[in-house]
Amino acid sequence: MRPFKNKFHVIGMTVLIIALAFQNAHAYIDPGTGSYLFQILIATFIGAFFTIKIYGKKATTYIKNIFFKNFKDNENSSKK
Repeated sequence: MRPFKNKFHVIGMTVLIIALAFQNAHAYIDPGTGSYLFQILIATFIGAFFTIKIYGKKATTYIKNIFFKNFKDNENSSKK
């Protein structure tokens, strides 16, 4: 049995080991970076909301047509 199934596992483990090996980074994060990340987060949520809204309606209509088609057919045949 191979411990690593593909090269992505090897790359991921290497990055994880390197990231955990250093204790003090003394890194500087630019203030603009935080607002940029916040903007990406908000855009992601809004995009996901509209995607669900658009395709959710189509999926709901499709499922209703599948399940309630027989119900409507039975209702129309009983009225005749």
